[in-house]
Amino acid sequence: MILDREACKTRSVPGDMALKKTITYKSNIRIAKQLWHQISPASSRALRELTCEYQLSVAAGDLLLIEGRWYVTHAGLLGLARRSRCIGIHVRPVLQFCDPSSLRWAFEATVYKSRTCKGFVGFGDAAPSNVSQLVHGAEMRVAETRAVCRALRKAYGIGICSVEEIGTLNSQIDPTSESRKTPQPTNGNGYGGRTVRDHLCQIIRQHQLDPNLVKAYAVDFAGTKTLRDATREQVEAFVAHLSDWAEKDRSALNCQLNSYLGQKEGAA
Repeated sequence: MILDREACKTRSVPGDMALKKTITYKSNIRIAKQLWHQISPASSRALRELTCEYQLSVAAGDLLLIEGRWYVTHAGLLGLARRSRCIGIHVRPVLQFCDPSSLRWAFEATVYKSRTCKGFVGFGDAAPSNVSQLVHGAEMRVAETRAVCRALRKAYGIGICSVEEIGTLNSQIDPTSESRKTPQPTNGNGYGGRTVRDHLCQIIRQHQLDPNLVKAYAVDFAGTKTLRDATREQVEAFVAHLSDWAEKDRSALNCQLNSYLGQKEGAA
């Protein structure tokens, strides 16, 4: 069922006493344009339906726009389940499809929407070949997450795919190719007339990245004690790398940045 436009403005979030603020299409499309700038009419219509029907929030990271298509996130699906008073989720490994020696895992998840619900089943698999390099060694957890996402989408009628199910759009990042794509500064003042700092700030704003975590990552990327010790070439290479990764796989980039949570205070 798709609610009419007026209902979208007044609909409250069901089953969640802690969340009083209604998520509106107007706020979602405003933030989406800030993040991705160009939103096609088809994507706008899809966002309106997703907002009205499921109360998914762009600001909260429930939805991502990748190559003109909306994808729901694991966090967004869990939030929907909580608001809808989901009774529980049961997850188990599918042993006949698991091979620990090659890091191949498969899971079955069953979502129970109510006490009388017979369950909605979803399967998820993961292996080194279909996950980001950043989560190599965590294939079991990725497979479990994918199974839960698929089961939740079935349970609540979410027709769009989840980000976790598609894995990564750019799982293999070749450092040599990144260095070949590094833009050359013009007039000694950065990218096409912009300074390197301006470009970096734009990336952080556009993709809503944590500046402190980005700084910690930059220090690690350059292999220096502080960012001030990095050469201009190292900083330019990092900015090009960050921009490319943010465009192609923001979810994996955030995983990388979150690994510096305990270091951000010492990154300056």
